[in-house]
Amino acid sequence: MLYYLFDFLERNYQVPGAGLFQFLSFRAAIAALISLLLSTLYGKRVIDFLSRQQIGESIRDLGLAGQNEKAGTPTMGGIIIILSTIVPVLLMAKLENIYILLLLFATLWMGAIGFTDDYIKTFKKDKEGLKGVFKVIGQIILGVVVGATLYFHPEVTVRQEIKNPELTIGSDAAAFYAEEKSTITTIPLFKNNEFDYAEIIAWIPGAENFAWLIFIPIVVFIITAISNGANLTDGIDGLAAGSSAIMVFTLGIFAWVSGNVIFSNYLNIMYIPNAGEITIFVAAFLGSLIGFLWYNTFPAQVFMGDTGSLTIGAIISVIALMIRKELLLPLLCGIFLVENLSVILQVSYFKYTKKKTGVGQRIFLMSPIHHHYQKKGYHESKIVARFWIVGILLSILTIVTLKLR
Repeated sequence: MLYYLFDFLERNYQVPGAGLFQFLSFRAAIAALISLLLSTLYGKRVIDFLSRQQIGESIRDLGLAGQNEKAGTPTMGGIIIILSTIVPVLLMAKLENIYILLLLFATLWMGAIGFTDDYIKTFKKDKEGLKGVFKVIGQIILGVVVGATLYFHPEVTVRQEIKNPELTIGSDAAAFYAEEKSTITTIPLFKNNEFDYAEIIAWIPGAENFAWLIFIPIVVFIITAISNGANLTDGIDGLAAGSSAIMVFTLGIFAWVSGNVIFSNYLNIMYIPNAGEITIFVAAFLGSLIGFLWYNTFPAQVFMGDTGSLTIGAIISVIALMIRKELLLPLLCGIFLVENLSVILQVSYFKYTKKKTGVGQRIFLMSPIHHHYQKKGYHESKIVARFWIVGILLSILTIVTLKLR
């Protein structure tokens, strides 16, 4: 909203300084600052409110050190992250931008699902919360909306090089650039680091118009996997918020470069028109995560709950899909992936050995894997710090892969 106000003042009254709001970097910096201030200064008020309403965490006895001390800690702290992200985005972003609208929808939608889950756990005293099938249905609906929008919306395009063989320069065909609808995405080790989902069904005659049948299910799978991964990672103080902040910062770099025609051309990275505005959302989201960490690091004064964790995973996956970097998520979100796999492997192996021998056996002392290290006697602060270090390493490797062709 402030963007439109200062744009009006600049165009009509030439107010000094109003033109700064035309610069993406300035608006992103202000968005990050506002979100950081909101989450730190007003986060305490939200925590106090949650405490007064006795919205505390119910702890299941897992036999972990320091577990009982966490009982009663305010939960639903994801509200802090959501509000601290949305407010600066509404103030600083171009609200007609399709990417901003889609991110706002994803935030509110998954926030509502997570809030419902936390509400049932807290007020209905049902430790299971919202049934898993309803969570998955919510994630599927979000995936279908995001996938259909990215596939069909006319403003979602990429700049592609088109060669005209009729116009030649020497022995080469003349080339020009055009903005086109495409299901192309970024993948390392392939030619030009690009892969087109439509190629999966290219062998079927006339199938080029039905690539959405491949694209949308892939989007649903990615959103569901990353959202659940973030949810599983939120098991010890500061782990999910800190790891997510590292991933979001990396995606912010990609969003800024992908939306800048000069830098994307210089770095030979896919240029995505209008994607630069995603940087505003990323900056606000990053500021809210860092501000939330002020209260969420050990010993946590508040937990984000499913209100935060499900939303964080959904936002990360949607941003990656928008900037065509979703196939880098297994590396960038390696922590989420390992958390997911540790649970899948643990449950599968237990069921397999119980069926074969009558006695279920475990691969890990406990899953998700961060609890395995707690069982081994590591303090949760050390586990979190080392997971953050691994997250930074994975982020650096993700950036490096863009040059592996």
